[in-house]
Amino acid sequence: MTMPTARARSHEDREAIRVLRAHGYDVPDVQALVRDQRAFAVRVTDRDLALAPGVRLRSRCADLGAGSFTNVHTLTLDLDAVQAEVHSRPDTFHLPDLVSGSILTAVSGSFAFISDDPAYQPAEPCLDFCCRSGTVISAPTAEKPALLVRDGRPVIMPLPASGTLTLGGRPYRWIGSKEPGPSPDPSAPLVVYGAANCEIRHRDHPRTGFLRHVDRPSNVTPLSASAVDYVVTGSPERGLRVSQIRPGGGSDLFSGSFILRADRPVADVTLGAPVEITEITGHEVGTLQSGISLGPSVADAADGLTAAYDASLGKSPFRSTRHARTLIALHDGRLALQILDGAPNTDTFRGATPQETAELCAADGLDPRHVYHLDGGASSKIAYRHAGRPRVVGSMHYLRWPTAATEPFHWQGLQGRALHSAIILKPRS
Repeated sequence: MTMPTARARSHEDREAIRVLRAHGYDVPDVQALVRDQRAFAVRVTDRDLALAPGVRLRSRCADLGAGSFTNVHTLTLDLDAVQAEVHSRPDTFHLPDLVSGSILTAVSGSFAFISDDPAYQPAEPCLDFCCRSGTVISAPTAEKPALLVRDGRPVIMPLPASGTLTLGGRPYRWIGSKEPGPSPDPSAPLVVYGAANCEIRHRDHPRTGFLRHVDRPSNVTPLSASAVDYVVTGSPERGLRVSQIRPGGGSDLFSGSFILRADRPVADVTLGAPVEITEITGHEVGTLQSGISLGPSVADAADGLTAAYDASLGKSPFRSTRHARTLIALHDGRLALQILDGAPNTDTFRGATPQETAELCAADGLDPRHVYHLDGGASSKIAYRHAGRPRVVGSMHYLRWPTAATEPFHWQGLQGRALHSAIILKPRS
């Protein structure tokens, strides 16, 4: 890759500053934003936009005390007028790029694998369950709430980490590896491992402050002399197939879409054998259009009930610190998608704590037990069309970190973080 010259970098920064100031952010130096983001601590004025029939976007400022605040952006959608879809990909995309054609608006999706090492990424980055274009591409390792879409209508419910599948054409039961209990379900001979079993670590970095990474040697399934790992990899052309067979375990958790662990070899299963998730307990997957695991409910996060998420997120956004958040709720035929905006390197505008989030939801008339986290952090963003133009709210501070010592930071507040999933909304025809 050709590195930009100092003149090109200077021009890029000047253009970024021009755009930022046009949006009301008085930024003097793009490269200094990694340490000082106080320019983004700007209170929005109340605004209520009708984007399309059944689609409204409201923006307001919410005080949190002692001079702190968050900007709250809420999409409210009438599901009789609008249909929802989970858009997910193993490669990345930017949220505003989705808002074209029939797509009215898009919201940053659920938690994905978080690491700053581009050379070590999982084959399937979505943590736990993912249904893509009618095919379950990633099975859950633990019971979590999930967004399931049938006929464009979303539902949110707990999704058990157990069910049935076919392996090499034969039916088997499976269970998630992170399900609580002294031992796996004896009636389920296959145990699912995946990227959600990873543990994010942090190390200091002189330019960015810290880096998130995974220790490769320890990022493997447990060793067991009698066990066999069947690494399952998905592709649009061939579906899910067994791509590796590892007697004794020790499979890299990022080596496939997920891994099936058996306590002994499974008869007649060879490389290339087809795999199909046929049921997740209580849910026939053949009726699903799309779906994805969610974060904890706002109430559970406020109560600290987040053990299923913390290790695979590193410095968890569910501890009692302020973070930007993306929330989702369903109520009386309406879907609400909400951003609690914030920039981490400010004094007064850092998002909201789990407890503050619960209080804000309750003040809006939403039961915190039935509002769920879609995301937390720099990817909290809504993209939409208004007056014929694409626009965004949320995470305007976002910087793309350098991958080399000589590379500058790049402001990407309009594009936001490169994502693996999003919720997209279209008019019902």
